[in-house]
Amino acid sequence: MNVNSLFQPFSLKSLHIKNRIVMAPMTRSFSPNGIPGDNVAAYYQRRAAGEVGLILSEGTVIDRPSSSNDQNIPHFHNEALKGWEKVINDVHAAGGSMGPQIWHQGVMGNHHSGWLPPVPFEGPSGIQKAGVTNGKTMTDKDIADAIGAYGKAAADAKRLGFDCVEIHGAHGYLIDQFFYEVTNARTDKYNGKNVAERSLFATEVIKEVRRQVGEDFAVIIRLSQWKSTDYTHKMAKTPEEMGAWLNLLADAGIDIFHCSQRRFWEPEFEGSDLNFAGWAKKLTGKPTITVGSVGLSGEFMAAFAGESSEPSPLDELLRRYDRGDFDLVAVGRPILADPEWVKKIKDGRTTELKGFSKEALAQLI
Repeated sequence: MNVNSLFQPFSLKSLHIKNRIVMAPMTRSFSPNGIPGDNVAAYYQRRAAGEVGLILSEGTVIDRPSSSNDQNIPHFHNEALKGWEKVINDVHAAGGSMGPQIWHQGVMGNHHSGWLPPVPFEGPSGIQKAGVTNGKTMTDKDIADAIGAYGKAAADAKRLGFDCVEIHGAHGYLIDQFFYEVTNARTDKYNGKNVAERSLFATEVIKEVRRQVGEDFAVIIRLSQWKSTDYTHKMAKTPEEMGAWLNLLADAGIDIFHCSQRRFWEPEFEGSDLNFAGWAKKLTGKPTITVGSVGLSGEFMAAFAGESSEPSPLDELLRRYDRGDFDLVAVGRPILADPEWVKKIKDGRTTELKGFSKEALAQLI
């Protein structure tokens, strides 16, 4: 494999990275009571030293009382910011670049530990999934306060010295719950008959983030078509619907689309082999990040059920990248399991690549 094209620099606004490889956000739950410690900083610093181009943090929750269903998921507000300041300083000291992924989980299932937030989960309609209500419907004030909390988290990211910020708008969490017709049963302006019409909350979040960070700071959004309850779901069922949806978000202030798929090589629509990131770039003209089982034989949702994966070639990824389908490549489990993965790819040390096993989820390697 000739991987040289993946090792070209990329710059956009505040973001200046040495190569096209991104560490994908991966929930780790190693921050007791939401406070990231020295072990979290060292975990990310090892990836920076391992020459990851851009590190996107695990999901970090915004300042809302029920933004998380897990007390060990890191916060991105109040006293947790001291921990994140150490993280970004250590990453920069190792020559890396990083952005936090800011997150509100919305209406969730109760955590297996039995821990619950101090107030009920909140979402567009209190619906967790079809037929299941496990939270409250957000009032107009709740919505306004949540939008403000996203903006404040982004402003704090810039103030602390992060290189960019990513808004989590995928995988069934709060922003995605507004996008999704099953979890958005509102009768006000935040609902609509298609995903573009259900994007008002997302665009208001993006506009507030942009207002708080200014025009010069790179803002990414992570999106998914699929749902954890329905892998075949298409939020936008045609290219036309996708274009209407994504261009609203671009116009609101998004610089880069991070397009989540379970398998990056799967085409998004019939009649073309373009994946989600390929279509997003074609439809908006914005840079995109592809992600989904890069470098491994198995897909990432199966990993949570304990399925192991072996290293797999990057030939198909490189073919699509060199064709110009996307600009950046996010890699999750291989980098989670091996902080030297990027260096090994760069140096052609493919025999040294490691697989992934569930044991890697239980520690900060």
